[in-house]
Amino acid sequence: MEKIVTAKPFGVRDKVGYMFGNVANDFTFTFASMFLTVFYTDVLKINAGLVGTMFLLARVLDAFTDTLMGRIADKVKSGKGGKFKPWLLRMCGPVALASFLMYQTGMANAPLGLRIAYMFSTYLLWGSVCYTAINIPYGSMASVMSNEADDRASLSTFRGVGSLIPQVVVGVIMPMVLYTTLADGTKVVNAPAFLSVAFVLAVASVVCYLICYFMCTERVELTQKRKKVPFKVTLKTLLGNRALIGIVIVYVCFLGAQMLNQTINNYIFKDYFENTMGLTILNAVGFLPVLVLSPVAVPLTRMFGKKEIGVVASVLGAISYSLLFILQTNNMWVYVILSIVGSVGFGLFNLIVWAFISDIIDDHEVRTGNREDGTIYAVCSFSRKLGQALASGFGGWSLALIGYVEGASKQPASVNLGIYNIATLVPALLYVAVGVTLAFVYTLNKKRVLKNVEILKERRR
Repeated sequence: MEKIVTAKPFGVRDKVGYMFGNVANDFTFTFASMFLTVFYTDVLKINAGLVGTMFLLARVLDAFTDTLMGRIADKVKSGKGGKFKPWLLRMCGPVALASFLMYQTGMANAPLGLRIAYMFSTYLLWGSVCYTAINIPYGSMASVMSNEADDRASLSTFRGVGSLIPQVVVGVIMPMVLYTTLADGTKVVNAPAFLSVAFVLAVASVVCYLICYFMCTERVELTQKRKKVPFKVTLKTLLGNRALIGIVIVYVCFLGAQMLNQTINNYIFKDYFENTMGLTILNAVGFLPVLVLSPVAVPLTRMFGKKEIGVVASVLGAISYSLLFILQTNNMWVYVILSIVGSVGFGLFNLIVWAFISDIIDDHEVRTGNREDGTIYAVCSFSRKLGQALASGFGGWSLALIGYVEGASKQPASVNLGIYNIATLVPALLYVAVGVTLAFVYTLNKKRVLKNVEILKERRR
């Protein structure tokens, strides 16, 4: 059973604080998503296929570390500041340091075996240990900051808006720093810049985590001990939760499309269009749909429902990338414009995507009588990481398959065409999968969500 703790009313302070938590997450996460593969292939000169394999193996480890962290977060008693919030204070330093360690450009001249060992060890330390230990409590915190559906939807919206600052800093400014132009006009990576950028982003992430810690308040608190449920029983229950299975598929496909696009865009502008300024322009303008849609995200979900909005958003993304694949354009501006249209669907979905988890947590409590905030968030977090890994893995494997030459200043025409096809056809198919899954697998429509909220309000009286 739960109660609402007497505290300052939920308001703008909580929303802005929670937004800064995602700014902190995405300073390191977005940098890794956009440029880590490039760092491994073009700075450390490691085979793209091996890089992709490492990303997938890391997600296998995450199946254990994410779930373990979720169980730890659920079982640890509330302390000063709440149940989940203290983890921000504990882990902000370690996750920033682990991120910085991944980009040590001095390793470029080390023997190949040492470079590979360094790549595996530092990436696993960051992604499977430190990032897991801070991201899962941060995500779980949304369900205990308020028990109102609109409040949780607004937290999801502000979390989505929180991704804009890293998108601008990492996606717009960093390409101008991380790439340089040779005398013949060829674009290549600026290897020494990776270390400086990694340090700045690590420090910025710590500052933002601390802002989140001091501005957010946990209000929903347990008044009785939860039933001790063995993990195998919890796992069996979760595997029978159709809504959870649906959102896992959605997250894998959605993050797969997003991360693949962010990774391959580095190669499509550097090699296919031979103009990295296009990447800067796309990242600079691509965040505008999120900014424009953020004020209407909560009213739209209130009017139509999150599931229903998600279907429309995914269809729009699928149409945009399908057109790009069919057109096979050599015009960089056509590619940029259609990608921005696709980002309208992505932006809208990204604003509401986190609220799905709170709905599933509520539904699980209604059906079982037990609340598993951390465990359910861990499952969802793992599915997002799996989508990221599959995208990175597929990106690496596909680059190797089409004959991408690591460290080369110019790629063959057949490789460039392959890069274009990967960047357009695969996201289109993944967005179709998102829409189909939301429509036919995910069960929590607007009516069901509102009914669950009322049931839980009645139980807590």
